[in-house]
Amino acid sequence: MRPSIGITLDWQKEGTFSKRPHHALREHYFNVVEKAGGLPFGIPYAPDRINDYLDKVDGLVIPGGFFESPKKWYISDDGKSPYEPSPRLEFDLALIKSALDRDIPILGICAGMQLMGGLMGCKMTENLQEYYNTDIDHLNKKPAEEVAHYVDIKAGTLLEKITGHSRIDVNTAHREAIVETNDSVIVNCISEDGIIEGIEIPGKRFALGVQWHPEFFSENENPSFKLFKALVTASSEKTDNLCKIAAN
Repeated sequence: MRPSIGITLDWQKEGTFSKRPHHALREHYFNVVEKAGGLPFGIPYAPDRINDYLDKVDGLVIPGGFFESPKKWYISDDGKSPYEPSPRLEFDLALIKSALDRDIPILGICAGMQLMGGLMGCKMTENLQEYYNTDIDHLNKKPAEEVAHYVDIKAGTLLEKITGHSRIDVNTAHREAIVETNDSVIVNCISEDGIIEGIEIPGKRFALGVQWHPEFFSENENPSFKLFKALVTASSEKTDNLCKIAAN
């Protein structure tokens, strides 16, 4: 049987889909999980049903999005999110925390990685272009379907075992970024201009976050697609088996 992979949904107060509040998420997330061998389904916000959700899933994808992060997460005292408040923040944080407590495999993407990092005490910047004074436009350099820069992957990390590479090309579509970590996470890759592009939480079967959007690359041999294959593999297992994950 395919492992069930829950994908949290994004939220809009109003938009082109409806003038009323609604959940929304690009189909790429669902398609790539299905191609990787998982059974994807969306998880709407129901805080009182988190344990029920987690009873049903074998793994989780926490996708990107545009929503306000807590002020205390920012590195500067005057830091403030450029985005609007969303009920997604509280729900996703509670879901991630409970999933980590249960050791359910998690793949965090872009804002999903930032949620994982913030929960573990990492600090962010609301404007990475100014913070790093970088010439790479991490928000709009290229369409998300195209690679925009490379990342160097640290030896011995889960990310290296999954991809089988020390350097891979990635796309980019983010304004905020994690800039300070602690012992509760491992930085697994850095962009060519020094930005943290991936983290993993030690002591868990699979708790990995990446800053780029791997869901746009579903070719079997693409290193980004291997992230979803590894999530599905980890979600199919009851014990940690990194050799098997790497082989897939």
